[in-house]
Amino acid sequence: MLDDFKDWLSRTLNREGHLSLPHLPPPELLAEQPLDTTRLVVVDLETTGLNPAKDQVIAIGGVAIAGGAIPLGDQFDLILRRPELDISETVLIHGIGKEALTQGHETEDALIHLLEWLQGAPLMAYHAAFDKRFLERALKQTLGYTRAHAWLDVAELLPALFPELRGRHKSLDDWSEQFGLFASARHHAAADAMVTAELALVAFNKARKDGITTLGELQDKVRTYRRLNALSRH
Repeated sequence: MLDDFKDWLSRTLNREGHLSLPHLPPPELLAEQPLDTTRLVVVDLETTGLNPAKDQVIAIGGVAIAGGAIPLGDQFDLILRRPELDISETVLIHGIGKEALTQGHETEDALIHLLEWLQGAPLMAYHAAFDKRFLERALKQTLGYTRAHAWLDVAELLPALFPELRGRHKSLDDWSEQFGLFASARHHAAADAMVTAELALVAFNKARKDGITTLGELQDKVRTYRRLNALSRH
């Protein structure tokens, strides 16, 4: 009972009418965070479409990386309760139908649970800009949460560290096949997050061999790749 009361106190409304969540730690910066010991979280979202201005998140999958490994007990997999949404154009892709959306978790509870699970950890995704835009919009609209989390894009990290392969590999499936990895179910948020996390570990191992020891150095590597890639297009 006391724990429930403390939990209620930590989720009171602020002046704007959104939930106040003071118990959440601030998002961690990449900077000098050690590559070997920092906890990172790979996320993958399923949505009703590709436009973050009008489409909605319907499922969230997450896989943590800690100590250079994937702890099997540190994962996240929730379908949101959104029975009012039209999923007719995407149900054949993600397989989440009306029944699943009716029985899912309340969006507010699911997003609070996600933030509590993240604990401010840096985030990773494949084509991270997509997941970042959708997740930030959902958090702002539902909770009024606007803290900026650090992101790394595995779709940029891999070609930055394996430049000899970048011309032949574009998709998550391409890179997975290259390294002999297979998703248990494609376009399932948790399964896609898992294979992305496995690819991230491949990238981290290569980064260590290249003398990269911090997430900040890894981010610099991606920025250099991004600049060189932009120059090659001109």
